[in-house]
Amino acid sequence: MAVSKTVAADIVKEAIAAGVTIVGENYVQEAREKFKALVQYPLSWHFIGHLQSNKAKYAVRLFDLIHTVDSLKLALELDKQAAKVDKVQQILVQVNISGEDTKSGIPADEAPRLISEISRMENIALKGLMTMPPYFYQPEKVRPFFAALRKLRDQIEQTQPNVSLSELSMGMTGDFEAAIREGATLVRIGTAIFGERQ
Repeated sequence: MAVSKTVAADIVKEAIAAGVTIVGENYVQEAREKFKALVQYPLSWHFIGHLQSNKAKYAVRLFDLIHTVDSLKLALELDKQAAKVDKVQQILVQVNISGEDTKSGIPADEAPRLISEISRMENIALKGLMTMPPYFYQPEKVRPFFAALRKLRDQIEQTQPNVSLSELSMGMTGDFEAAIREGATLVRIGTAIFGERQ
C-alpha cells in the first residue's frame, strides 16, 4: 500500500501510473479531497490513521478497509454508519503489541474479546489485525513484534472458529521485509515510494 499522507494528488497519480492500486491515508479530510481528485482511478482506499467515532460516517463512505479499529465504541459506530449506507465495512483490529503508552491499539490480551464482539456485527467484516511496532529502524529488532502479532492471530483463529483473520497489516519503509517474513499481507510504504515528507 502506498501511504500518501501529505502527498499531493498529482504525485499520487504518478504512483498510480507506476502500478500503485492501494492508497493509504491518515486523515479523513485530506482523503476526501484526494478521493475527489482521483475518483476516475480504480483504487482501493485504506484508512490507517487514528479514527475518532465522530468521523466514522465519513470513513465508511470513503474507505474500503479501515486498519485502526481499537475499541468496541468505534466498532459499534462503524457498524451503525455502514448500515445506514447499506454497506459491510471491512476493518482490521489495531493491536498495541508492544504495550507502549504512546501507541494506539487495544492491548493484546484484550483483543480476543473485542474480536468476539465485532464478529457478531452485521455491517462489519473483520479481515485481520494491524500493529505499529516500536521505532527501531533495525528490522531484526522489530521482527519479534511482527511475530507476536502473527501468533496472536493464530491463537484467535484457533479459539474462535467463526473468525478468519487473513490480513496482517504490519511493516513500513524501514522494516517491511522483516514484516513480510513474519507473515504481513499488507505493508504500509510511504517514504520508499514518495520520498521524505516535507
